[in-house]
Amino acid sequence: MPFAPVPSGELWCLGVGDGRPSPDRRRSSYLYALGGRGILIDCGEGCCQAFRAQGFTSAQVDHVVLSHMHSDHVGSFSLFMQDLWLEPRRAPLSISAPTGALPRLQEWLCQTLLFPALMPFRMRWTPLRAGVAQKSGAVRLTPYPTRHLQSLAKHFQASHPEVCFEAFSFVLEAGGKRVAHSADIGHEDDLDPLLAKPLDLLVCELAHVEPEKVFVKLRGRSIGRVVFIHLANEYWTHRAALRRHARKCLGDIPFQFATDDDRIGF
Repeated sequence: MPFAPVPSGELWCLGVGDGRPSPDRRRSSYLYALGGRGILIDCGEGCCQAFRAQGFTSAQVDHVVLSHMHSDHVGSFSLFMQDLWLEPRRAPLSISAPTGALPRLQEWLCQTLLFPALMPFRMRWTPLRAGVAQKSGAVRLTPYPTRHLQSLAKHFQASHPEVCFEAFSFVLEAGGKRVAHSADIGHEDDLDPLLAKPLDLLVCELAHVEPEKVFVKLRGRSIGRVVFIHLANEYWTHRAALRRHARKCLGDIPFQFATDDDRIGF
């Protein structure tokens, strides 16, 4: 059955690792229950096993959202879709990704023999456009561009015009709740549109920006809770010291460094 509407929302961290190999963290994948919808943001390595280990079924995901095309965020997408085929899933599934990535993702499914005619459910493909909100049931999902892939685009877009270099963060709103998911950013100022209004929850990465600058950016903001994810390995190893520094900077804002399989209410 789909997620029942919940008054305060929940987040399941299926994988909180960054892009580097790790013995104790899966790659990026986050399942939100909000407004009676199950929204899966990113499908990094390990998400399929974690999804099943948590006891979820395919019916509990209504919408898959892919923030950008780095492998640690999309590497298990076709495997996740294969699981939905084999279960089998029947209800339609919404899939959102950067505009230029959509044809590549569709071709990827075909190349892994997951042809549209074979799938027992309909796929609704929707492009992510900067600042343009999408409706997912009762949830309003708004993507905001980040600078995460700008450096790569500068060096490779001319020689690889077929590649999508867009990357997005997200605001999810439903039932009076406002949740922000940074995905991968390129500068702490990429958080500005997420912080434009009070948040019940901010899920923020710490791999591609300096933690000190993020902590300063968040100081004094109206945020119910911050969940730090995607820590670079050096920060993950020394997170006790990082936690002490975050506490000094963030003051009364509750925060945590997420681990795989964390379940967080908001």
